[in-house]
Amino acid sequence: MEVENLIKLIQTVSESELTGFKYEEKGMKLHLTKQRKKVSKVPKEEAIYLKSKRTDGEGDHSEDKRKLSGNLVKSPLVGTFYAAPSEDAPPFVTVGDLVKKGQTLAIVEAMKLMNEIESEYDGMVAEILAENGQPVEYGQPLFRICPQ
Repeated sequence: MEVENLIKLIQTVSESELTGFKYEEKGMKLHLTKQRKKVSKVPKEEAIYLKSKRTDGEGDHSEDKRKLSGNLVKSPLVGTFYAAPSEDAPPFVTVGDLVKKGQTLAIVEAMKLMNEIESEYDGMVAEILAENGQPVEYGQPLFRICPQ
């Protein structure tokens, strides 16, 4: 299968409602799976922080909204998400870490190529939206970075 057709196939499956797809041709096997969206829990420390920042009645909630919204770093391709450079290494980042634009946050492996995912923003890692070793889709949010 030509690369262009393979890319079209991956995009078509990614955009569809399918959660899995297998294809075999002339000894080449292709198996694509999609991760179901998961609800992420806010870390306890951040939940306490957010609760303490809320005000009653007419108070200003803009900081709450900023904390909850943040900037999303999305996957630029379909592949497997890795939070660390190797199995025995610590993760590139954890919730609460301060990051700079261009800093490596994770790796997405696609077709045996390791693609570094870099932060597009300066700020604090508020959420990690993908799990280590799990498949990710093109455009899937991976991290939420809140400005500092």
